[in-house]
This record gives sequence, C-alpha cells and structure tokens, in this order.
Amino acid sequence: MNKIKTGDSVIVIAGKDKGKQGSITKILGNGRCFVSGVQMVKRHTKPNPQAGIAGGVVEQEASINVSNISIFNPSSKKADKVSIKILEDGSKVRVFRSSGEEIK
Repeated sequence: MNKIKTGDSVIVIAGKDKGKQGSITKILGNGRCFVSGVQMVKRHTKPNPQAGIAGGVVEQEASINVSNISIFNPSSKKADKVSIKILEDGSKVRVFRSSGEEIK
C-alpha cells in the first residue's frame, strides 16, 4: 500500500519551493510526482498549427522527488508522516502518525 496517493494534499519540505502546498496530480514510477503549483518551469515550444499549439514560452509543472514532499495534516496544519493501520476486518487504512486519525 502506497503512503502517498494521487489527490493527497502535500507540503514541500525541501528544495526551492520549500513551504508551498498543493495536491498530487500524477505519480510517476521512478519515485517522482507532479504537485499542482509546485516546481514551475518555463519551456520554449515550437508552434504546431496542426495540433493547435501557438508556441512561445510556456510555464508548466515539472516533477518533484517524493522524498522532498510530505503529507499535510489539516488538523495540526503541519507536515506529517503516514502510517498504515490494519483494522479488525483485515483492511488497511492510512493514518497520520502524529494523531492516529485516518487520511481521507
């Protein structure tokens, strides 16, 4: 069971965007993920009239290493760690390590 999933609210704990918050939009298989509004880079694109691309300088999100983000706990308003708890029926749920409450 993964500790971080798509749609989780996260906070950046290291790097140039330290302290920024966002939600995970995509997780890549190589230990990297895309976070909305974080790690913005400028890409110079060529115009492609067939695809409807105007071209020029486009600002887009780049991937960030999973080790540089931490899940955001809304009750404490701080970064937190994730633990996995096994319920009585055998199902697994993710919980915040500091408070023990379930992650929605």
